[in-house]
Amino acid sequence: MPGSASNPAGFIPAVAANVGSSSSPTSKRHSTPRKTRRSSSHCGKSHTEEEKLDHRHHYYNSPDHHPRPSSPLFPGYNPHFRLHFPPLLDKKDRHPRCIMTRRSCAIYATGIVCAHLLIVGIALVVAQVFQTTIHNRLKKEITLTEKSQMFESWKNPPPPVYMEYYFFNVTNPQVFLAGGKAAVQQIGPYTYREYRPRENVTFLENGTKVYALNPKTFVFVPEKSAGNPEVDILRTINIPLVVVMNELNSYSFFLRTFISMYIKSLGAELFTTRTVHEYLWGFKDPILTKIHSLRPEVDEYFGLMWKKNGTHEGEFVFNTGEQDYLEYGKIDTWNGLREMTFWSSNQSNMINGTDGAVFHPLINRNELLYIFAADLCRSIHLAYVKDVEVKGIQAYRFAPPEDVLMSPDNNPANEGFCVPAGECLGTGVLKVSVCRQGAPIVVSFPHFYQADPKYINAVEGLSPNKEEHETYLDLQPTTGVPIRACKRAQLNVIVKRVMGFPETKMINETIFPIMYVNETATVDDDSAAQMRTLLLIVTLVSNFPLLIVGLGIILLLVLVVLFCRNRQKKNEVKRIDFTEAFHSFATAKDDTAYTQVSDKTDESPDAPASQPIRNGSYIAMSPVEAQKC
Repeated sequence: MPGSASNPAGFIPAVAANVGSSSSPTSKRHSTPRKTRRSSSHCGKSHTEEEKLDHRHHYYNSPDHHPRPSSPLFPGYNPHFRLHFPPLLDKKDRHPRCIMTRRSCAIYATGIVCAHLLIVGIALVVAQVFQTTIHNRLKKEITLTEKSQMFESWKNPPPPVYMEYYFFNVTNPQVFLAGGKAAVQQIGPYTYREYRPRENVTFLENGTKVYALNPKTFVFVPEKSAGNPEVDILRTINIPLVVVMNELNSYSFFLRTFISMYIKSLGAELFTTRTVHEYLWGFKDPILTKIHSLRPEVDEYFGLMWKKNGTHEGEFVFNTGEQDYLEYGKIDTWNGLREMTFWSSNQSNMINGTDGAVFHPLINRNELLYIFAADLCRSIHLAYVKDVEVKGIQAYRFAPPEDVLMSPDNNPANEGFCVPAGECLGTGVLKVSVCRQGAPIVVSFPHFYQADPKYINAVEGLSPNKEEHETYLDLQPTTGVPIRACKRAQLNVIVKRVMGFPETKMINETIFPIMYVNETATVDDDSAAQMRTLLLIVTLVSNFPLLIVGLGIILLLVLVVLFCRNRQKKNEVKRIDFTEAFHSFATAKDDTAYTQVSDKTDESPDAPASQPIRNGSYIAMSPVEAQKC
């Protein structure tokens, strides 16, 4: 019958009872013994194919494994069947459980190392242990002591220093004498190499202070000059005559008139013509020669740099910085004085800062740096301008702010530089007669840079600009070493009418520019290479905690990747288990004998003896015997 009450579906799924049995009556090809193959299985244990099949058969038909109630509709249904695949898998000699175990160990180890690195790194960053250590080391090393590496470079500065002299040649002297505006033409530069070794270096007060002289020697450098100073002619103000007129201003009119006539007989005039070399390094002046005969202490030679080649600017005592790094290189006394007596206030007379050769380490952008300029007879301060780079070295640029030479009306702190008290000039100029033997000398920045426009407009031919006329220092902030320096200053003289001197009766009072100097120095290549190496070491040591934190962050990213891949591998293992199980069943079905489910007898004469009779659908899950209607 095609169907009955006991078999409503018309067929009964059945599978042979013994998987892989060679005695199956329906399959001849399985009568030969199965070829045994050894393979690596669970965590290194080997199994044969026969053992695997036996394991699966036992696993699926065990009555203790996942019992399930039977159905009365399917008498042949195995009540103990449950679709659950065995853990015994083997793929390319690596079991997934072994792989998962090793992967989990790697994840745990990475997590532990990552946590330790982050905790230690963040703690070191917060505590600033390495930064404090390296800063303390710098404070001890950068001192003016014989054991310090900075001491030798302080005694003999390796960077070459150049002095560039620019002069203002007067092109219309007669117009100025007639009351007009003077016109000048800048000539130069005339460049000299400056050598400035420290001499007579002596330590004082248990090594906390050091005494030294700083003589300067100048050698002409023609390849860096615009002309020959011994040939080029300069027409400018006759400074000895202006000084004499200024000294006689307080005398009677008749005495001034008599002296004026005598000076004119010597051939001296308000404007003089000399070579650049003479005006710079000295010449024998006829007026000073006559005065020298009356007052021997007055030198008969005059020159802007007369007796300054091979001489020093005074005796200095410096703080070594051994007790306090902020005092490193600061001037303790100058010519035996802790403060000057030239100016009209105690603040103005203070000797502050260094001589410009060295500065304390660990400079920050918010501080003011002080320099004592002996040629200006005062201290000036520098303020931060911007960050710069010189030969691959990061530096801070410091420059004098506008308030340094600002009028007392705008900056009351400068009132002390008015001598006599109350006699002040405008913004951008400083009268230094008190330290120039009474000569009407005024200093400013070149071309009256940062000065009151009235001084610029009084003379034709001036064009101040920041790039060419600003004074600045580029300092490496960690060590305080000057990497590049440009010190620019202009010398001027006050020219005005003096009764008794007919030549001045028409002129307008003018601060007349004479010349300006550009003193430059840039670190040499060898020193720059050493500086870069030192800064690299300091940076690495100071930022070592950040490197630890960075490594911890990298490991954290690795940990996240491993964790995600681990989850992905687990899902893949589940899919592999499912596929492997069905693959095993597919290969095993050839070994399974099927029982015909019909109302016909097992041995039909119509069926070939070599072919098993099959009909309908089969569920090859449980090997059970077929039931007949």
